[in-house]
Amino acid sequence: MSEPSAQTLSPNSSNARQHRRRSSSIISHVEPETFEEKIDQESTPNLNANWVHSKGAWIIHIVIILILKLFFDLVPGLSNEISWSFTNATYVIGSYIMFHYVKGTPFDFNSGAYDNLTMWEQLDEGDFYTPSKKFLVGVPIWLFLCSTHYSHYDLKLFIINLLICAVGVVPKLPIFDRLRISLF
Repeated sequence: MSEPSAQTLSPNSSNARQHRRRSSSIISHVEPETFEEKIDQESTPNLNANWVHSKGAWIIHIVIILILKLFFDLVPGLSNEISWSFTNATYVIGSYIMFHYVKGTPFDFNSGAYDNLTMWEQLDEGDFYTPSKKFLVGVPIWLFLCSTHYSHYDLKLFIINLLICAVGVVPKLPIFDRLRISLF
C-alpha cells in the first residue's frame, strides 16, 4: 500500500479548507466576512441594526420592562419577588432571542450581506464598547440588581436571577463574538 502524500494530510489542503461542520460539535465559530461581503455591508445602511441609534430606542427597553412588571403584578398568586424574577427572565430570554439567536435581516435590500450575523454582531458594525452596546449589556445587569433587591436577597431567587443575568450578559462579551452554541 502506498502512503498518502504530504499534501493530502496537510491542514492547508483544499479538502481541509471546505467549510464542513462536524455533526457532533455543538460549538462553532463563524468565519470573518469575505471582501465581497464587507463591500456589500458597507454599500447600504443596515436598517436592521441602525434603529439602536434612533431617538427613544433606549427608552423602549425600560418601557418593555415596566409593562412586563405590571403584567406579572396583575397575575393573581404571584408575589412581588416572583414577579420581579419573571420580569427578569422574560426580558432576558426575549432579548437573547432578538439579539443572539436570530440571524440575518428581515429586509431584502443588502444581497444577503448579513445572513450569517446575529443582530448583536450587526450592531455598530461589530465594534465593541460602543454606547449602545454598553447600554444593552447594562440593562440585564440593572434588572438583575432590581430583582435581587426586591426579592429581599433570597438565596434561591438570587441564584436563579444570577443565571438569568448570565444568559443575558455572557453572549454579549467580546470573547463570544461569532461563537455559535447550537443544542438542536
